[in-house]
Amino acid sequence: MSMKIEHDLHRFRQIVKGKIRENLRKYVTHGEMIGRKGRDLVSIPIPQLDVPHFRYGKNGSGGVGQGAGEPGQPVGQGEDEASGQGQAGGDPGGHVVEVDVSLEELAQILGDELKLPRIEPKGKANIVEEKIRYSSIRSTGPESLRHFRRTYMQALKRQISSSTYNVVDPMVVPIREDKRYRAWTSHPLPDANAVAIYIMDVSGSMTDDQKHVVRTEAFWIDTWLRSHYQGLERRYIIHDAAAKAVDEHTFYHTRESGGTRISSAYKCCLELLNTTFSPTEWNVYIFQFSDGDNWGEDNQQSIQMLREQILPRVNLCCYGQVESPYGSGEYLRTLKSALGEEFDNLVLSEIKNKEAIFDSIKQFLGKGK
Repeated sequence: MSMKIEHDLHRFRQIVKGKIRENLRKYVTHGEMIGRKGRDLVSIPIPQLDVPHFRYGKNGSGGVGQGAGEPGQPVGQGEDEASGQGQAGGDPGGHVVEVDVSLEELAQILGDELKLPRIEPKGKANIVEEKIRYSSIRSTGPESLRHFRRTYMQALKRQISSSTYNVVDPMVVPIREDKRYRAWTSHPLPDANAVAIYIMDVSGSMTDDQKHVVRTEAFWIDTWLRSHYQGLERRYIIHDAAAKAVDEHTFYHTRESGGTRISSAYKCCLELLNTTFSPTEWNVYIFQFSDGDNWGEDNQQSIQMLREQILPRVNLCCYGQVESPYGSGEYLRTLKSALGEEFDNLVLSEIKNKEAIFDSIKQFLGKGK
């Protein structure tokens, strides 16, 4: 019985994963899961998934085993229930179920659907350690790992099947053959440090819509990077004409009205690399988002800092240009002409709207850096 239940549960989870794959672009595009994110799980609304359930009738209303019946008579609701009460609705019913999916499973689905290569970390990542996870049940093991619920259920099933279970005076006493124990499997993980540094222009031309695009894309980027590194650090830098390091909430809820100097953000980023996240010990990922506006004379300094101090030291540097009704979009063209063919760890993406997030993620993470 327990094996059948586990088989059915596995099949149900496979169905859920299939539904997530079918709707992945929608989830990525509309940020369905950001508000439902927990520490290790996210709750995902799965449409059109029929879950078996019991339907109860009213006591004494007739039905199978209650009163006479004629051959061919349909079995279902009584006359009172069939007639219905109240005003009929005009919309079709929907089946929406929220299921919990681990971030690890979500990363696997993302990687499969986008055909993302595995990341090849540098430095200490060549050292691999085994991470232990208790993910299965065995009939032998140390008492400290005994699974009490599984043991109890096994003893109960044994007593019921052998007709020794007393309903009047129920007492379940496990024997040696009933005991079940948690069992572990080992998962190799690279012993490497990684930091994702998010940089965003918060000048007046970056609206709330553009920030929502950035937040949605950052969620999926984090999910993928976490599947490759034990502990992923995140740092946030905002800038207009001046830059500063902030927390995550400030990053997404700050809006300034000044001009734009991208070089100020690069200076702030370099300070982090020089004081906290040395590229010789950390795998560094930079994700920069802007609408492309930059003070004209600052372009040359920004390009020089990228070429000489940032790109030679980091795993990946991604620039996503979020289209804004107020931005010029000039900086993307500047990067393409100055650095486009010089560094293979520089990735450029044009994010015209939220529907472009899906393809932008594939561009950013598709090199496996």
